[in-house]
Amino acid sequence: MLRMYRDTLSLLGPALPAISFLGRLPTAMCQLGSLLLVAETSGSLATAGLAGGALAAGQTVAGPVIGRLADRHGQRGVVLAASLANAVAVAVLVAAALAHAATGWLMLAGALAGATVPQIGPLARTRAVALARRSGGRDERTVGAILSFEGTLDEVSFVLGPALVGLAASLAHPAAALLMAALLLAVCGSAFALHPTAEATAPDPGRATRTDAAERARLPRSAYALRGTMVLQGAMFGASQAGITALTEELGAPAQAGLVYAAMGVMSAAVGLSLAALPARIGLTTRWRAATVALVVLSVPLLFVGSLGALYAVVVVLGAAYAPHLITVFGLTEQTVPAARLGESMAFLTSGIVAGQALALAVSGRLAESHGAPAAFGVAVGAAVACAVLSWSVRVTAPVIPVRELRPVGAERSG
Repeated sequence: MLRMYRDTLSLLGPALPAISFLGRLPTAMCQLGSLLLVAETSGSLATAGLAGGALAAGQTVAGPVIGRLADRHGQRGVVLAASLANAVAVAVLVAAALAHAATGWLMLAGALAGATVPQIGPLARTRAVALARRSGGRDERTVGAILSFEGTLDEVSFVLGPALVGLAASLAHPAAALLMAALLLAVCGSAFALHPTAEATAPDPGRATRTDAAERARLPRSAYALRGTMVLQGAMFGASQAGITALTEELGAPAQAGLVYAAMGVMSAAVGLSLAALPARIGLTTRWRAATVALVVLSVPLLFVGSLGALYAVVVVLGAAYAPHLITVFGLTEQTVPAARLGESMAFLTSGIVAGQALALAVSGRLAESHGAPAAFGVAVGAAVACAVLSWSVRVTAPVIPVRELRPVGAERSG
């Protein structure tokens, strides 16, 4: 496992992982940061929720579009433009909140901040896989190690991001956290876009016919099932967050909510790194099904927790199932979709998580207010069961591209 990660770092170089990590950190900061900022400046949690919901909706809708543009035109120009636009949009959201703008304007600013997210996480995965394939890496364990490494960077960013927001809000103001995010977007997002490895995903004019054929190919049903399971995974995140918040408030320790969620993320990241040690004979479909079973089995105890110690124990153990599910779904997607649509598909998965989390947080938050934390946790368990049903009922297959569409450029068409 250590050798595989040494090979991964050797392939990516020392700078790219650091740049991509800092470039994706603002995505983890903006959701919570916008909620805290608008809540403080407007004095209304409802207004804050609307602004945060608009941000999530913008990212959900526009994320796959940015991924598709990167597939068609290369990552360099697309990510550079999105990073700079996102930095400006976040700064505009801060200015609107500090100026006590009306709710509609705050929602518009939030939607723009979400729609311009440069999708560095999904595109970093796409770039890393392209580097592995270009270097002759046919060993699927190498690609698996890369996806595990990228998944761990995501997990750490989503633990560290909210922590930085909370620290900035307590020491200064929520606006400071969002301005820090805007600075990271402008500097590190641009650095990721301009890094020499961006050439690995640049369109090859000599393969125009093949690329067009891949884009016209109908994706297999399993590709949509993988996107659906990511929405459900996001729903588990949102429902768990609502349940954890409700239960810690009931126990008189609301400040523990963030620590409980962070502990789950740390466990998930650690297990994600260890996935590279799994033998290659255990296929991705088997891993997906095993991970969904683990999600069900390990989430059911959430329904019965009644103390802070038990909550920590159950949530941390549950975190051990999250990374295997996420990383395996990314790996299956890499094998399922055409290479010409990989960036778009990776962005779909990430957007699915955001959408599922936002929807489940809204629904389970209301349930928790009316019926207590077990009601919110029940949404998480239901999402886990749905994930398991999907994984056991869907056969993962690659897309079929008609042979006639794969003729070399300039070849004569018969008939």
